[in-house]
Amino acid sequence: MLKHEETAILVGCQLDANEHHFQYSMDELASLTTTAKAKVLATMVQKRERLHPSTYLGKGKLEELQSLVEELEPDLIIFNDELTPTQLRNLQEKFSGRVLDRTQLILDIFAQRAKSREGKLQVELAQLQYLLPRLAGQGIALSRLGGGIGTRGPGETKLESDRRHIRRRIDEIKRQLETIVQHRKGYRSRRKRNNTYQIAIVGYTNAGKSTLFNRLSMAESFAEDKLFATLDPLTRRIVLPSGYSVLITDTVGFIQDLPTTLVAAFRSTLEEAREADLLLHVVDCSNPDYSNHEETVRELLKELEIAHLPQLTVYNKADQIHSDFVPSSGDAVLMSAFDENDRNLLKQKIESMAVASMEYYHVIIPSHEGRLLSVLKSDTILRELTFLEKEQAYKCKGYVLPDHPVTGSLKLYEV
Repeated sequence: MLKHEETAILVGCQLDANEHHFQYSMDELASLTTTAKAKVLATMVQKRERLHPSTYLGKGKLEELQSLVEELEPDLIIFNDELTPTQLRNLQEKFSGRVLDRTQLILDIFAQRAKSREGKLQVELAQLQYLLPRLAGQGIALSRLGGGIGTRGPGETKLESDRRHIRRRIDEIKRQLETIVQHRKGYRSRRKRNNTYQIAIVGYTNAGKSTLFNRLSMAESFAEDKLFATLDPLTRRIVLPSGYSVLITDTVGFIQDLPTTLVAAFRSTLEEAREADLLLHVVDCSNPDYSNHEETVRELLKELEIAHLPQLTVYNKADQIHSDFVPSSGDAVLMSAFDENDRNLLKQKIESMAVASMEYYHVIIPSHEGRLLSVLKSDTILRELTFLEKEQAYKCKGYVLPDHPVTGSLKLYEV
């Protein structure tokens, strides 16, 4: 038997004069709804100076929405802002369908997409933190409030609507996540000890980060034309034109109005980016709202305290470039992740930025020092390797990370 596809009415309030920005936000809500596997039946919007404190919409518009709900009988009414506990309670009392807000919808997509234990725990933590203030004295069944589309998440676990129980679960998840974070720190410190140059791909959701990651590393990260296709960070090795190996990490996509519970919960997922030597900020230059996406990511990088790291902006999807596109200033590359020449040019640019953070060396290594020569080939950017017959030695010129263990040995053979 085919599962019934859930249906939804979308509701938004335009509070500022920027019609384009608001319209894009509503289009994004529709994309989020589709990503969460529900069908949009209709959209209702209202212009207001501020949201109604108890019902989100004004009285007349609310009656209009009630008529529309009676006519279309949707499973869900999805609001384009985060509803307060009062708004959520009042609206849920008025409608037979489940009332969701933008935050719940995003949490729901994360619940569908999380694959690793860490991802699942972080989603559950964010869902419970969202739920806790909305339970106080309301007696709303968890299954109605916590489930989202398809009632996934805390709702389906039939947690008692006891705040102490939820708090205990939150503490337990935090403990488990702390253990995972410590393990991850261990991996990262080992990588740092090996002094590998590290790159993190960041960017707005659906900008093509995972596709770029896959094409550069030939890995099988999940890449799909949907919002939040990647939740769990993946790290792979890629080889630059000189033969130098670097590590590259794919991260979760950013989005405007990202729920604060999620910024906190996914901080550890983005810890990978904190350790990077270079951030590749991927921007979809085919999207009409690309500049707003770019700004959203920059603001979140500041919030996560990683905006100071070296950045290279990668304007992706150049084959479908938007007519109004103008690149921002700074280090940038315009490319398509599917074009091999573009990918090679990107690798060259990454290499030149890596060189800028390294120290130059010029050494003559005796031919019996095979292990040292091997390290120079794999762990440094080797620009020249010439065999000197008379000295039975190799002249080597290149660049090495300042704190790499090999720098001590190189000092012995400096020219």
